[in-house]
Amino acid sequence: MRTERWGLAALLTVTVVWGTTFPAMKLLSGHLSALEIIWLRFIIASAVLLPLWRGMRRSERRWGLLLGGLMFIAFWLQVEGLAHTSSNRNAFVTGLNVLVVPILAMAMLGRRYGWQLWVACAMALAGMFFMFFEDAPWNWGDTLTLASTLFYAIYILALEEAARRTAAAPLRATRMAAAQATVMLGCATVALALQGGFGALWEGAAALDSTAWMAVVYLGLIASVIVVTLQAWGQQRVDAMRSAIVFGLEPVFAALTAWVLIGEQMGPVAMAGAALIVVALIFSQWTPAAHARAEGAGALPEAAKT
Repeated sequence: MRTERWGLAALLTVTVVWGTTFPAMKLLSGHLSALEIIWLRFIIASAVLLPLWRGMRRSERRWGLLLGGLMFIAFWLQVEGLAHTSSNRNAFVTGLNVLVVPILAMAMLGRRYGWQLWVACAMALAGMFFMFFEDAPWNWGDTLTLASTLFYAIYILALEEAARRTAAAPLRATRMAAAQATVMLGCATVALALQGGFGALWEGAAALDSTAWMAVVYLGLIASVIVVTLQAWGQQRVDAMRSAIVFGLEPVFAALTAWVLIGEQMGPVAMAGAALIVVALIFSQWTPAAHARAEGAGALPEAAKT
């Protein structure tokens, strides 16, 4: 239980940082395309993590490549969506993975969950509805973000499955982060090359001011090195369903950061929705029956904690 609490603390830290990335990416989306943002972000992350390829096990490379591919699709769709909608809306739709994860787990893995956890999911969904209610109607950017949420839910489940299948020789979080960052950079490089090269990227990067470059460095170091490592470490100790509910707090932190940094605001109804998400998280953690009832769900055995 103590290890699981540390895992939850790590995932909560991940969620806080994720929330801060939405206004940062929104700022950059006015100067760079989604692929250009991803490329700059992960060239920094890959350079920092490159030494960790030495001694990487085959299982870490294999799972890292798969997870990196899923993460690239999710990121690309999310940043593309962000160019067509506000950072708050992008974060709120992304937060729907709190429901997409269990639905996929039921459909694809045959899992069952206690009613308490579904109540927590319903509360989180209601909270996101209230946060969304005060804004404009659904748009193309929201649709792209919803597609991103689907792939990120698959990523969460795949990361849990990777931890379960490698329990005898646990995957090292830092190595996994290195593998995923390299895949993200490789995919972005290929996609940019297919779109006509890097000329537009260099022009856009040259036009960035100091604030924008601070955002790039923040995304590359904090959000793509430290946070990806913490997520891999945390999800080795927390099942995918509980992870998804923690991640449901992401739009709350995103809204607060967007308000402080770029002036996006929420009205009283949206603020009530944010509070409801917090209550949903607390309710899910106070209820022991909220654990997934599927074999293999949950924290890894003691051998995985070294």
